[in-house]
Amino acid sequence: MKIRIITISQSKEPAATDLFSNYIKRLKHYCILETIALKSSNQKEEAAAVLKKISTDEELILLDETGKEFSSREFSSWLQKKLNGSKNLCFVIGSAYGFDESLKKKCSMMMTLSQMTLPHQLAKVLFAEQLYRAFTILRNEKYHH
Repeated sequence: MKIRIITISQSKEPAATDLFSNYIKRLKHYCILETIALKSSNQKEEAAAVLKKISTDEELILLDETGKEFSSREFSSWLQKKLNGSKNLCFVIGSAYGFDESLKKKCSMMMTLSQMTLPHQLAKVLFAEQLYRAFTILRNEKYHH
């Protein structure tokens, strides 16, 4: 299975970028992973740019404050079910303006990292860490206690 993470942002806070890169490097031990960074603009242009990057064999999941919330163990169980499926996964972390309705209609699910509002750079790091944690839970490794 291939996992793709698309991020939409203007800022590149060095500390957050380094942390995100660190988790991406760790994740490549568990899956085929690709990251794509898109520049933010308006919702319609962002949606069009994301849709150009999505292939027909991918399941689109949007990270949005109104989405389903998981515990780390629930997310790892959900991920295990997806790993057993035939589609690749594409997670999109949107800009501060949220997602256009056209993109919401194309996604199979929206999930949230927190009920609190997070800055984009922190959301990227938090999602990468939770994805890494999910894989370590599935492999029964010591990272998650």
